[in-house]
Amino acid sequence: MRSVCFAVAVATLGSSAFAQDAMVYPLSVVAKGETIFVADRSKPGTAPAIWKIEGGKAEVFFKGQKKYRTPLNAVRCLAIDHEGKLLAGDSATRDIYRFGDDGKPVALTGGKIGIPMSIVVAKDGTIYVADLEVHRIWKVAAKGGKPEEFAVINSPRGLALDKDERLWILSTSSKDGQIQRADKDGKLESIVKDKPFQMPHNIVVTEDGTAFVTDNYAGAVWKVSVDGKPEKAISGEPMKKPVGLYLSGKEVLIADPHARAIFSGTLEGGSLSADSVKTIYSAVKPKAE
Repeated sequence: MRSVCFAVAVATLGSSAFAQDAMVYPLSVVAKGETIFVADRSKPGTAPAIWKIEGGKAEVFFKGQKKYRTPLNAVRCLAIDHEGKLLAGDSATRDIYRFGDDGKPVALTGGKIGIPMSIVVAKDGTIYVADLEVHRIWKVAAKGGKPEEFAVINSPRGLALDKDERLWILSTSSKDGQIQRADKDGKLESIVKDKPFQMPHNIVVTEDGTAFVTDNYAGAVWKVSVDGKPEKAISGEPMKKPVGLYLSGKEVLIADPHARAIFSGTLEGGSLSADSVKTIYSAVKPKAE
């Protein structure tokens, strides 16, 4: 992926707990150039949305409806495809959507995905989707169509592709470990064979094969070395319960629904330090001193 330098200009929007003019529950984050996109799940009385952050300023890119089973009513994950188009996974309509140049979402699978938790896209445009409902990894052609079963794994949540286009799969409870890797034919091998993570959500993999994992319950981002050994990279403030994770070059983006914020960190020597983590968006109004 291209390296992206994210401006650390904090946008603070909204003063009420679930203000309509601010993010409510940011779950997933991706970037295209200098533009950041965030999937924002709804809370009672609010509508789901996909936000766009540019230069530290956030605005709604797409606003869903409050009515269930309408497009992106339950948006959960985002990705950028091989042509730079935004993809979004939605459990309300059981589908993956691609946004065209007109900003409108187009369904790709005809409602054939159950609960899409993560999406990654190969260089040729092939789309991989982690489906939590049926415990499958689906393979979808770039143009869309009927999903093809790629791998079977219990409770898949996060996906990442390494430099060799091997698919890394993050699971909460697979008997074969919480991180597994699939070759081009879907054959799995265990990378982290036990269960060190409390509630893992997303995974990214660097050029040298180091992985990073968000752990919601632990309030941490873990580092997994090339030999499969996990250790906490960062935890605690300013994060609360991180979920979304995105890597571009040395820049890491983190979406935290409980902090209602997006953080940015920089990899230094293959590690992510707490000192490098900055808030680039917060929906919480600062307390008056």
